Amino acid sequence: MFRRKLTALDYHNPGGFDCKDETEYRNCIVWLEDQKIRHYKIEDRGDLRNIPGSEWPAAFQKYLQDVSSPFGAAERPEALDWLLGLAVRYEYGDNVDKYKTCQPLPTPSNSDKPADPLVNLDSSSPDFKAGVTALANILKIQRHDDYLVTLKAIRILIEERLSPEAVLKSSQKKEGLPVPLDQHVLGFDTGDATLNEAAQILRLLHIEELRELQTRINEALVAVQAIIADPKTDHRLGKVGR
Repeated sequence: MFRRKLTALDYHNPGGFDCKDETEYRNCIVWLEDQKIRHYKIEDRGDLRNIPGSEWPAAFQKYLQDVSSPFGAAERPEALDWLLGLAVRYEYGDNVDKYKTCQPLPTPSNSDKPADPLVNLDSSSPDFKAGVTALANILKIQRHDDYLVTLKAIRILIEERLSPEAVLKSSQKKEGLPVPLDQHVLGFDTGDATLNEAAQILRLLHIEELRELQTRINEALVAVQAIIADPKTDHRLGKVGR
């Protein structure tokens, strides 16, 4: 979960980093602040640098609040992953020209691509669970007991709401025809002209929703008919006479 970001940040031991090791975890946090993030002035980093101190968790919690992290000190993997992402953004911002000249990796051929991107994922890995949990929290998605189900929900949300096509579609304004309310009979009177107009608008919106629902029902019926309206005759079952 952390190896790629640690490698990108030139951490000294990206492959052997153990998030569960308390000392190693604290050292990594201090290294990020000292070398990459640099949110505090040097003289203000004393509490965070006091790694063996009993007050370090409180200092870390305050640090997370100061950098506007959505995670607290109790959410260790999520907090570290968020800080690594922040450090990567700062690293890129400080060296834009350097990374602009980097050549992209060659695109693998179709034969090199796995059939299913989830095949090589270890869903029981603590790093995998922490990463899925962090994404679910950021996207405000209800977590499921099965982390693969949560990951699929994240994928659906990204495809439907955050893909370039979805963002472009949502940015386009829908232009409709003006509807004169005085030409539509409400059928009842609330005694207030403003309430009558609001009721008419709600009724028209409800009718529009019903039309959309009917369209989807019709599409479903057409799909079902396409399946059942093409029977295949088994001539072996046929016979002449009784």
